[in-house]
Amino acid sequence: MFWFLLITMVVVVAAVTLAVVGGGDSEVLPEVAPEQLVDPLPAARPVDRADVEALRLPVAVRGYRMADVDDVLVRLGAELAERDARIAELEGALAGAAGSGDAEDEQS
Repeated sequence: MFWFLLITMVVVVAAVTLAVVGGGDSEVLPEVAPEQLVDPLPAARPVDRADVEALRLPVAVRGYRMADVDDVLVRLGAELAERDARIAELEGALAGAAGSGDAEDEQS
């Protein structure tokens, strides 16, 4: 009985090894091309909330691809800085217009 179990175990291990290593010409699992960022942020217009919500970064072996994440963060940072500068410019113009309006009211 012992020899039967031993021979059976050897046959099973050999069969599993052949199945894993592959006994034929075809690969067990085909090579998969790395995922690429399919729909990046639009270049022709400013990014809006829907663009950020729809953005899906491709997954790599150890998380997200750093280059794709860096590109998105640089783009978002540049647009936020541009918007902050524009807001400051408009607030300054509004404060200047409000200040000159008060001076005109005082003169009349």
